[in-house]
Amino acid sequence: MVLNKVTDLIGNTPILSISVPAKNTRLLLKIEKNNPGGSIKDRMARNMVIAALKSGRLKSGGVVVESSSGNTGCGLAIAAIEFGLRFIVVVDHHAAQDKIAVMRALGAEIRYVEGDYREDEVAVVERQRLAAEIACQIPGAVFMNQSDNAANAGGYGDFVHELICQTRNVDAYVGCVGTGGSMTGIARGLKVHNPRAKTIAVEPAGSIVFGQPGHPYYQSGTGTPAGDTVGLVLDYSCIDLGVQVTDAQAFETARYIARRTGLLVGGSTGGAIYKALELIHSGLIGGNVVTAVADGGEKYLHTVFSESWLKERNLLDSNIWTQLDNWLAPGHLEIEDAPLAMPQLSAA
Repeated sequence: MVLNKVTDLIGNTPILSISVPAKNTRLLLKIEKNNPGGSIKDRMARNMVIAALKSGRLKSGGVVVESSSGNTGCGLAIAAIEFGLRFIVVVDHHAAQDKIAVMRALGAEIRYVEGDYREDEVAVVERQRLAAEIACQIPGAVFMNQSDNAANAGGYGDFVHELICQTRNVDAYVGCVGTGGSMTGIARGLKVHNPRAKTIAVEPAGSIVFGQPGHPYYQSGTGTPAGDTVGLVLDYSCIDLGVQVTDAQAFETARYIARRTGLLVGGSTGGAIYKALELIHSGLIGGNVVTAVADGGEKYLHTVFSESWLKERNLLDSNIWTQLDNWLAPGHLEIEDAPLAMPQLSAA
C-alpha cells in the first residue's frame, strides 16, 4: 500500500500476544508506539486539530498551543505540518529530552516553564497556565487543553474498531490514565461492543485521579499530580476499577519486557502491564486482556532503562522480576495474526 501523507500511518497497529497459560488468558499488547509520532497520542492529537478546524476555533495558518510531557506534543507537531499550522508546546523539566528533541525536529517551538521543582515533581499546573497565557497573547492561537477537550476522547474510535476486528472480543482492557482521554474513549467504545468487558485504569502511586493522597512520582505523561485537577474529559462512569502502580513496578516491568521479549515499552506501559498481570493472577480478569503500548522505551533510554539512574533514585527491585517470572511461567511469546479481512481504516 502506498500512502500519501505521514498521518495516514496513524492506526492499524499490530497486536503482540503474551500467553498466561496458568490462567487460560492472553495478554494482548496493541503496539501503539508504531504510530508515526511514536505513541497512542497521535490519534487524539490529529482529532483535536481536525475538530478545532471544523468548528472554526482554529483557522488555516493559525497557531496551536499545548502543554505536554512530549507524546501529545509529537502528535500535534505532525498534525500541524499536515494542516499548515504553527505549533508551540510548553514543557517542564519532567519531559524526556528525547521527546523534546523529536518535537523540535518536527518544527515545534519549545517553551519551558520557570520555577524550582523537584526532579520527580510534574509542573502540569504551571505548564497549562503558561500555555493558556501564550494562546491569549497570539492572534489566531488556540490552546488545545487536552485535559478538557472532548475531541481527546473522541480520537480513539478507530483504536476500538481495529481492536474488535483483530480480537473479535475483548474481555478486559487495562490502560494508563492521565488526562483520561484514551481511557474514556477506549472504555466507552469497548462497552458498546461488550457491556461486560472490564475496564481498569492505572495511575501512578502519587496521582490523585482516584482520590488517593498525592505525592511526587517519576512516571511521565500519566496520572494527575497533587495540586492539579482531574480533567473534564475523564468519564469515571465507564471505568470499572482504578488502581495505582509504583514507579519501581512500572520501570522494572518495562525493563523485564525488554529483556524477555525484545520489545521496548515506556515506563507507564510497564505499569499497565504489571497491573494487568497482577489482576489476571488475582482472578479479577481473564480471557482476552488488552493493554496498549502507549509509547516506546526508546524515549527513556537514559532514565527507565538506565540502571545507574534507577539506582540513584532507589527504584531497582529484583523482587519484581521474580514476581513477573512467576506470573508468566511457563508462558511463551507468540505473534497474534490479525484477520486477513481486517479493513484498512481512515485516520480521520
